[in-house]
Amino acid sequence: MTAPAPVALAGAPTPRRRRPRSAGGSWRVAGKTVAGIVIALVFIAPYLIMLIGSFKSRNNILAVPPTYLPEQWHPENYLTMWSTPETPLPYNLISTIVISVFATVLVLLVCVPAAYYTARFRFPGRGIFLFLVIVTQMLQPTVLATGLFKEMVALGINDTWLAMILVNAAFNLAFAIWIMHSFFAGVPKEVDEAAQLDGAGKWTVLFRVQLPLVWPGIVTAIIYTFVASWNEFAASLVILSTDANQPLSVALTKFVGQYDAAWQYVFAVSVVAVIPVVILFMLIEKRLVGGLTAGSVK
Repeated sequence: MTAPAPVALAGAPTPRRRRPRSAGGSWRVAGKTVAGIVIALVFIAPYLIMLIGSFKSRNNILAVPPTYLPEQWHPENYLTMWSTPETPLPYNLISTIVISVFATVLVLLVCVPAAYYTARFRFPGRGIFLFLVIVTQMLQPTVLATGLFKEMVALGINDTWLAMILVNAAFNLAFAIWIMHSFFAGVPKEVDEAAQLDGAGKWTVLFRVQLPLVWPGIVTAIIYTFVASWNEFAASLVILSTDANQPLSVALTKFVGQYDAAWQYVFAVSVVAVIPVVILFMLIEKRLVGGLTAGSVK
């Protein structure tokens, strides 16, 4: 006797058959992997050359034909560069940190309420205000260096950290406002109305309701402003004349002279200048990804 065929229960899920992966699909995956590795190497190669060069001697760097690895490792480059006569490097590092941090904080203090107000309220001149904000993004410190120098002299704050904090904040504020404006505009107004029905004021709605929802935009503004302030060169070169007040971007040029260049220190200082930015990304990456995933499920 033959066994009866199994009867499928009503509502029971039918097993899915796995389709065999075609050879063409495997080649496409392999091609994408190889392309990703090549692109990553192209972007990482300059940093590897910079890192390896920081452990070489000057003669080893200028050797012909060039060598990829140091003939003799010189980790003392990272110690001797702090006491070189070209520039007071410890003060340059402190100057860079102070200018970048305070410029970023100032941008956040201004851009968050400005972006929230332009995204939530309609007022006379709103379109003109947003247009002027984006127009300022077309102006760069390189073009306005002479005018900025005269302005800082007139204000009596030339060759000070305060001058560069204001300059960096002003030139990064437009981008931060537009980024935050788009994030605030993407949050439904019903969220504000529900909070106000519960007795929350405008400032409470902004800081306790809106900010957690637009956290990815805040992170983007922080990263953009901090990195732009950290790498700023043209205005710092003109406005800051004292060696101790100059940031690392300007101090780096002191190691390259007309007839000679201390390339081992150029590479070492460049590595030190990159480290804080990398640390910032590592500290803020989880919050950025967490904010994006939280917004996708709400």
